Amino acid sequence: MKKNKKYSLYLLCGALALCTSCEDFLDRQEDEAMTFEKIWTQRSTTYQYFLNAMSFLPDDANDFNYSPWMAASDEGTVTYNRDFRWINFGSWNASSVPYYQMGNYYNGIRECNIFMQNVDRCNDPLITAEEKAEWKIQSRWARAYYYFMMMRVYGPVFLLGDELLDFTQTTQQLERPRNTWEECVDYVVSEMEECAKEMTPTWASESKRGLATQGACYAVISRLKLYSARPLFNGNTLYKDVKNPDGTNLFPVSFEAKKWKEAADAAKRVIDMGVYSLYRDAENPDDPYKNWDGLVHNSDKYWNEELIWTTGYAGLYTMGVHTAPTGISGTAYGGVGPTQQQVDAYAMNDGRYPITGYQKDGTPIIDEESGYTEEGKSMFLNPFFKNNGSWTNYAPAASGYTWPNMYKDREPRFYMTVFWSDSYWQHGTETGNFTLVSFAKGGNSNKSHDYPKSGYIMHRFYNHQLNSTTGTWGNIVFPTFRLGEIYLNFIEAALECSKNGVSNAYLTEAMTLWEDLRDRVGLPAITDVYPGATTEELIELCRKERRVELAFENHRYFDTRTWMIAEETDNGPMYGMNVDAPILNNDNKMTPENFWQRTVFETRVFKNNHYLYPFSQRELDRNKKLTQNYGW
Repeated sequence: MKKNKKYSLYLLCGALALCTSCEDFLDRQEDEAMTFEKIWTQRSTTYQYFLNAMSFLPDDANDFNYSPWMAASDEGTVTYNRDFRWINFGSWNASSVPYYQMGNYYNGIRECNIFMQNVDRCNDPLITAEEKAEWKIQSRWARAYYYFMMMRVYGPVFLLGDELLDFTQTTQQLERPRNTWEECVDYVVSEMEECAKEMTPTWASESKRGLATQGACYAVISRLKLYSARPLFNGNTLYKDVKNPDGTNLFPVSFEAKKWKEAADAAKRVIDMGVYSLYRDAENPDDPYKNWDGLVHNSDKYWNEELIWTTGYAGLYTMGVHTAPTGISGTAYGGVGPTQQQVDAYAMNDGRYPITGYQKDGTPIIDEESGYTEEGKSMFLNPFFKNNGSWTNYAPAASGYTWPNMYKDREPRFYMTVFWSDSYWQHGTETGNFTLVSFAKGGNSNKSHDYPKSGYIMHRFYNHQLNSTTGTWGNIVFPTFRLGEIYLNFIEAALECSKNGVSNAYLTEAMTLWEDLRDRVGLPAITDVYPGATTEELIELCRKERRVELAFENHRYFDTRTWMIAEETDNGPMYGMNVDAPILNNDNKMTPENFWQRTVFETRVFKNNHYLYPFSQRELDRNKKLTQNYGW
């Protein structure tokens, strides 16, 4: 995340309001001294303090490639020289912590506490009791969310509750130990439960979009309960000796199968609310391309029925400009792309996954029944652009193009996410708004450091209907929490319940929801594709489904870590195409044959202490009761 950049949650007229920090707000102005007491005498300044308390929430759309969640996971590569490289190359430690946010979130927690403890002092006739109650409960929700954001990175942290730390005390007086993982989970869950009691099931009006709702409370609980049931936080013996100074174990030392039932219950509660549904195009509900593309690009329904909570309505410039190839005219810094491992993860158009694993040299192990091959080329249309309007008016693309067979007959989510070299990039609906792109060395989209190191660009969040070459990028509501995730949370938990002998009461419903999720993107039910699959096999298939359904939505980083598979997935060679293969005959749009080969673009380092962030040395020096995470 970009340091010191803060955004408010409360959306007016559907737009995020950028707010100043508390320190700035309380600074002495030229015309008057804004004392703490005076803040609470006016509605306007009280509301400003509310916005400040909420300003520590992330901005997923604009933090898109500035946070480590994509660039430091095996789904993506970001070419820019940012701090995620410390994580990828194992060069971080307690003195060099990339994207350090602990202090930021504790500042947010403090501001929320200050606001909640003082908002009722405001007696300005312009403020209503309803407003004060709403702002207070939203602050309480944000406070719990700040803890959740820290827990997914650090594990257990220390809880303040309603306490305001007295900074007149000595450093020693302010020292405190971490709470246990279970105490942190219980606190966040209980806070979300209390918030839900005072919130509406969904937004009461369009002007309230972006505020937390009952659904937002329950969605946070669902994700947290899922993480808590997974191996990282459920009997992880790696952390058995991570204890507080008094000997208290900070992490659960034994596996509890019942946590999977709790995770299933939490996801089912969101589903049973009945206020959310999978997004489908209103006019073409059976068109997988319109269904998937419209989830984030439907200008008439940015706030669609699948969204539970988001970090806000935002301009698409940041996401678009970093995923538009430099070979098109206008502004473009296209250096964000999927790895070859992510490209391999997508199913074929019959729903079968073609790559089942890799040999030691990186050669893919191919499921012969899938029909997938990496041999040769053939002429075929890119189905996404074929279905994306006016494409058929452009003759070279409309008649098909010759590409490697590895891209042929894949599922719709593949074509709507992965863009490969020697393809036409659509930038608008006017005839001629198509540019042939090459990622080969010296090609029109590989002439500087701004190119995708894997030879692929992730174009899911670029709006091809708009002409970015003239500065038109569009807008987006980033799907921070959506029903598709909740379905997958429920499916995974139900399968794990069955595996661990807890309960299989949810299994039938889970499989029905899985069928619905795949049907939305034109794929058959998983049990039709893999008849007779065991529970273990279905769990692995569910992980594959999650990887492609939620790709580039900030899930994969946390999934590989909470599943404790990152030592396998995030360690070692990352593959792509051979971007060092030079263009042919000085034609900057033509990609040579030796480009089309699996090539290591980066070798990453992941050790078993990397599953959680280290606490910074500065925090350890100030708080002698703070126990460092394992291995740091």
